[in-house]
Amino acid sequence: MIERSRLLPRPPRLLAIASGKGGVGKTWLAISLAQALAAQRVRVLLVDADVGLANVDVQLGLDPKRDLSALLRGEPIGACITPLPDLGFDVVAGRSGSGLLAGADETTGERIITALAAPLPYDLAILDLGAGIERLQRHLAASADTLLVLTTDEPTALTDAYACLKLATLDNPNGDRRIVVNFASSRSAGERTASILQKSCARFLGTTPPLAGIIRRDPRVPDAIRRQQAFLTRHPTSDAARDVEALAAALAPVPA
Repeated sequence: MIERSRLLPRPPRLLAIASGKGGVGKTWLAISLAQALAAQRVRVLLVDADVGLANVDVQLGLDPKRDLSALLRGEPIGACITPLPDLGFDVVAGRSGSGLLAGADETTGERIITALAAPLPYDLAILDLGAGIERLQRHLAASADTLLVLTTDEPTALTDAYACLKLATLDNPNGDRRIVVNFASSRSAGERTASILQKSCARFLGTTPPLAGIIRRDPRVPDAIRRQQAFLTRHPTSDAARDVEALAAALAPVPA
């Protein structure tokens, strides 16, 4: 569990989802986890921080009036939020291909973190970070209370996830970093994948990030994405949906 006091007003805790490479299901997980947490009565704000290549709005079929670019132009975060009452959480969408967001750096990250440091009516803000290890991603990852690093069993995904964990350890040695394995053929296969990454971290970084959860491969995931529907809405009884719900239960904030 992530400790969380219910006393308000106060800023939400920050949960960042990162990956070393694209194509591992990071945005899908961010959306699904937000919905699963909301179902557990956690007040969630999902922030698409994959600046310039955002696609939370695409996966959910949204056309927001304001997005992250408005926040970076100086508008208050409240004006940039899109409520999603049917899903139970709210979104600050990004904007794919935005010139304003291209080449974003620590200054951009600081503006996002500052906006989320204000008292807001949320228990948790989920940051869907861009893939890779550029300056903005590193800054946001280091600022999060909890960092989930998503990987699969592909060698390139594992190598890049290790790089992400290495830099996160350098940037925030005492940070809460956890591993999530996606597209696992089984839970035991997911555990083996996590073990490979954990052993590398233990050997070279002197730390062993815990395994937060395993999401099994599910052929219905692409169907939900193509139809621009939230996965837990379209396929609520699927194996992957149950796995996301288990992850949400492990991460749900609890009163301090």
